[in-house]
Amino acid sequence: MSGDLFVVVAPSGAGKTSLVNAVLRAEPGIRLSVSYTTRAPREGEVEGRDYHFVSRAAFEAMIAAGDFLEHANVYGNYYGTSRRWIEAELEGDHDVLLEIDWQGAMQVRALFPRMVGIFILPPSIEELRRRLTARGKDSPEAIERRMASAREEISHVLEFEYIIVNEQFDVAIADLQAVVRASRLSRDRPRNRLSRLLDEFR
Repeated sequence: MSGDLFVVVAPSGAGKTSLVNAVLRAEPGIRLSVSYTTRAPREGEVEGRDYHFVSRAAFEAMIAAGDFLEHANVYGNYYGTSRRWIEAELEGDHDVLLEIDWQGAMQVRALFPRMVGIFILPPSIEELRRRLTARGKDSPEAIERRMASAREEISHVLEFEYIIVNEQFDVAIADLQAVVRASRLSRDRPRNRLSRLLDEFR
């Protein structure tokens, strides 16, 4: 496979989605994988852009058919990544970015050892709690669940190749772009277009 597979992981509230969206705008050559989920759409979410929204029965049928690269049950709802779409994009020499949790990342690494794992950290646990509270989306009980989940996710941070602390948003964007560009230039990740160029010099 020729494309690079970037897997971005972060606890809820660390700013992962905002960073990913900023880098996708700056690096149009990367294609974002749109996950499948059984949860209901939230206000403003669009089918096919934010998620593919499916029924629980449909999702479980896709699990049985082996359609997912990774999947998980999060707070009672299923989330999963299309295996066929990812494989087709990488075979087509396209870079792909996944925005998933650490458990999903480990499932992906088992199938794609070459994946580039990137973990986004908040600057402190206190700042993470402040951000979750400031969003105004969750009850105090839900925030405590997210904080417990964050501690579990962060315990796996050293399993990733790159760690970015999202303290200053502009700096974190630059760091994420640097990872993407360095990976594209690595000789250990040969690409179709690079092979064609080298062939011209032989």
